[in-house]
Amino acid sequence: MPGCLGHTKVLDFSRVFAGPWAAQMLADFGAAVIKVEHVKGGDDVRRMGVPHLGADGQPTGETSSFLAMNRGKRSVALDLKHLEGQALARKLIAEADVLIENFKTGTLARFGLDYAAVAELNCRLVYCSITGFGQTGPMPPLPGHDPIFQAMSGLLSMTGSADGQPGAGPALAGYSISDITAGQYAVSAILAALAHRDGVSGEGQFIDIALLDSQIHAASHMAMNYLCSGKLPRRNGTASQITCPWRAFDCADRPIMIAIGNDAQFARFAAYLGLEGVAEDPRFATNLARVTNADTLVPMIAEKLTGKQADTCYDDLEKIGIPVGPLNSFEDVFEMEQVQQRGLLKEMDHPNAGRVRYVANPVRFSKAEAGTDRHLPVHAEHTDEILRELGLGDAEIADLRSAGAVT
Repeated sequence: MPGCLGHTKVLDFSRVFAGPWAAQMLADFGAAVIKVEHVKGGDDVRRMGVPHLGADGQPTGETSSFLAMNRGKRSVALDLKHLEGQALARKLIAEADVLIENFKTGTLARFGLDYAAVAELNCRLVYCSITGFGQTGPMPPLPGHDPIFQAMSGLLSMTGSADGQPGAGPALAGYSISDITAGQYAVSAILAALAHRDGVSGEGQFIDIALLDSQIHAASHMAMNYLCSGKLPRRNGTASQITCPWRAFDCADRPIMIAIGNDAQFARFAAYLGLEGVAEDPRFATNLARVTNADTLVPMIAEKLTGKQADTCYDDLEKIGIPVGPLNSFEDVFEMEQVQQRGLLKEMDHPNAGRVRYVANPVRFSKAEAGTDRHLPVHAEHTDEILRELGLGDAEIADLRSAGAVT
C-alpha cells in the first residue's frame, strides 16, 4: 500500500537529531524527502554515535545515529554560501510542500532562504524551524544540546535518585529525549499546517518549534503538580510521585517493575503478597493515602518480593491483572515475542553497510503503509539525480560541481 503522504514533497535542511527525526517520520508516512546536506561531509550526525559493524565485524563507515534518523531520504549536497547553491535551493523550495530547518536563528536569512523570502516563491510552503530556544525572547542566539534542555526544562529536577539515597542526584534520560520530543511536536505541527493549507487557507505558514518549549510541555502533567499544589516534584528513582506502588522492586534474582493503577489492583496485589488487612487500612486504602504513606508501605512490599523469583512473580501478577514488566536491556527487547510479532525489528540493504537492522516505525495504518524500503542515503548520493529532475543537464551539473556549489 502507498503511504499517507505520497503526494507530499519535503526538504530536510536540518542536521543532527530533532529535524532529521521529524523528516524521517514524514518519509515513513510516504513523503518524498530530500535531505539537503553541506558539501563537505554532510550532516554532522554522520560522525556521531557508534560505528556500524558489518557482517565481518568491521566498521562500515556508517554510524548508529545517522542510521537512526535518516531512513527513506535522498541526499543532495549544496553549498548554501555559494550563490549558485542558493539558487538551486530556491528551485527545490519552489516545488516543495514542507521545509524543515534547524539552523541558528537568522542563519538562513543571510542566504535569502528565510520564510519571508521563500514564501514569495511558494506561498503553499509549510516552513518548520526547529531551534533550541525558538524565534523570540532573549535566548534565540544561544547554542544548546539535549542535556541543556533536560536541565533547563526541570526534567533533571525529577529524574535520578532522591537525596540521601545511594547515588543521589539528577540523571539524564537515557536517550536524547528533548530532540525526539521536539521532532514529534514538529511532525504534528507540520501535519496540522498541511491540513489547514489544504482545507482552509490554501497557503502554507511558518512553524516555530523550540526544544526548551517542547520539553517543558511534554512534562506538563508533572508541572501541573507544582502549579496545583505549590509543591515541587522531586527526584524519586524509579518510583512515581503521584501513584503508589509504582516502581521497581528487587526479587530474589533480579528486579521487576510494578505499576498499580487503582485501588482494586492494589487489593489483589496485597492479597497476593499475603499483606492481610493492608488494603483496608486507611493509610493504604486509596492511592492518595498510599502516596502519603509510601515510606511505610514500600518496605512492606519489598520484604515480601525479595523472597520470590522474578519470572514466577511476573507470571503470577499477570494472571491477576497487575501491570508488571521486566527491566529489559535492548538484547532482551528484541528477543521478546511481542516485539518480533509486531515487526519492530527490520532489515534493509545499504550500499556501504550491507545488511542494516533498524527499528521500524511503530504506527499501523489500516489503509496505508508506514515505513520505507529506501535505504539510508550515502552523502550526496542523489545530487545528480535530483538536479536532473530540476531540468539541469550533465554539463551544467559538472560546471556546478567544479565551482564547488554542489558535491
